[in-house]
Amino acid sequence: MERLVQGGIGTRNIRLEIGGRYAYEGIPWWVGGAKRVGTAKKPTATKHAFKLDCEYVKKNNPGCGRRRGRGVGVALKAAIAEPKAPIPTTYDDPMLANYVPVYVMLPLGVVTNDNVLEDREGLEQQLKELHAAGVDGVMVDVWWGIVESKGPQEYDWSAYRDLFQLVQHSKLKLQAIMSFHQCGGNVGDSVSIPIPKWVLEIGVSDPDIFYTNPNGIRNKECLSIGVDNRPLFHGRTAIQMYSDYMKSFRENMEDFLESELMIDVEVGLGPAGELRYPSYSRNLGWVFPGIGEFQCYDKYLKADFKEAATKAGHPEWDLPDNAGESNDTPESTEFFRSNGTYTTEKGKFFLTWYSNKLLIHGDEILDEANKAFLGCKLKLAAKVAGIHWWYKTESHAAELTSGYYNLKDRDGYRPIARMLSRHDALFNFTCLEMRNSEQRPDARSGAQELVQQVLSGGWMEKLEVAGENALARYDRAAYDQILLNARPNGVNKKGPPKLRMYGVTYLRLSHELMEKTNFDIFKTFVRKMHADQDYCPEPEKYNHYMYPMVRSKAKIPVEALLEATKPVKPYTWHRETDMSVGGVGGVLADILAIILCIFKQRRNQD
Repeated sequence: MERLVQGGIGTRNIRLEIGGRYAYEGIPWWVGGAKRVGTAKKPTATKHAFKLDCEYVKKNNPGCGRRRGRGVGVALKAAIAEPKAPIPTTYDDPMLANYVPVYVMLPLGVVTNDNVLEDREGLEQQLKELHAAGVDGVMVDVWWGIVESKGPQEYDWSAYRDLFQLVQHSKLKLQAIMSFHQCGGNVGDSVSIPIPKWVLEIGVSDPDIFYTNPNGIRNKECLSIGVDNRPLFHGRTAIQMYSDYMKSFRENMEDFLESELMIDVEVGLGPAGELRYPSYSRNLGWVFPGIGEFQCYDKYLKADFKEAATKAGHPEWDLPDNAGESNDTPESTEFFRSNGTYTTEKGKFFLTWYSNKLLIHGDEILDEANKAFLGCKLKLAAKVAGIHWWYKTESHAAELTSGYYNLKDRDGYRPIARMLSRHDALFNFTCLEMRNSEQRPDARSGAQELVQQVLSGGWMEKLEVAGENALARYDRAAYDQILLNARPNGVNKKGPPKLRMYGVTYLRLSHELMEKTNFDIFKTFVRKMHADQDYCPEPEKYNHYMYPMVRSKAKIPVEALLEATKPVKPYTWHRETDMSVGGVGGVLADILAIILCIFKQRRNQD
């Protein structure tokens, strides 16, 4: 879903080498297993691996045919991989080591509410054009509200199978989003896709399954964290519903998984698929740059907080009642103003509880996703929102209401990265295209500093980091900013760059993007993301190796996660990219495009 986002610890010295390059080093004390710190050179000799044995699965899970709805456990067996011909390393082609793959988000309504592939012929032509432009793959929302719309565990994947076949025939890779949220009601939402009707019906008798603000207003974009482990949905908990959905996806898409069409599965963890609270919702009256509202006033989260406060020796503490309303400024509230409640013992306790609930929520769902896709050659991914407004204030109010407890003296993002590290998940961040100079002065935005902080934290936690633009842009300035963030220290003509994003997903495929002038600039952007190299169909050549997914490492104690809140100096960024889309003739056009973009953004905010 498009959003208005205007708007380790102690280790043992163990080092594992494969093919002459290190693959693992160090063992976090809470894990007892190796922590990945680099990318190994792909072995060319015969090796042992794990492979999905489909016949074994079906034999031991009666009734698990492809079109059946219920998810099943997946069995793995040891297998001997066939030796493959050696693939030239990027050291034989040094510039290829700087290659960053580019994916393009498909339209939100590419599969309709009626579970039909929209405009197959038109989409097929667009996919062919993307492939010809050197694009590596596409991303698509796999909507819960479409697939499981008819009733509990009644799944219909037919339209998505048609779509995946089309993507495969177009010789593109696929990023699939498990979209457990509503589409509609926010900027850029061109269609309306609610969560399943039968889930909404449960909310009629128990509205506390939804996130709730201090005034009792419910947000039906997604289910509240408070019901993650409550069996309120025909005997299932929210997490069990998400788990069953992912298991069914694996079962019904097993042929696409085996063909390695999919490179990653992004797990929806909140509104817009992001790991956050729905603190700002245009559908409920939020206008940029409002601070948003805390979303923990349903009866389940209220009871959880009261229990936590009582255990901490403060049964008298309640949830905040002085944090203002959605469109307030920080200084207009008692909670967020200078030396406000957020700086007190009570305020710190609440913010720690609020943000920790988000960490636990993401960790538990990703653990289920890991079980569902065990043995598949793909990576899990999780998206974090770019809440850049009010970043340059003391309280970072908009981040706090979203669940990111980030202050000058406290890092709110590195604990998320550390949590993701146990699942070897991609850290996907937004607003890569934004420059501070493009934002409204009164919003006190720090988009560039925020991206630098978050990406640096991910890399410091030894994660692969990916990203997206937040708003549709077609100008060179936006593309250059994405390029800068993709390789913050530029290319290295002798091998891998110092810093490199794992991939960038462009928002989004549209008729406007495919217009000749816009598409010509976009093709240049793709070329520059590839470090001026031709499209490479073999990810191993730019050091992207896909291995069968193994079980997530042991759960990291919250205390260990919170050690990552200690601020660290981010990596340095160049001022400008050394792979600019450029073009003197396009400067005036870019200035006009930026002015039009700002005008559109402000019009949307009014």
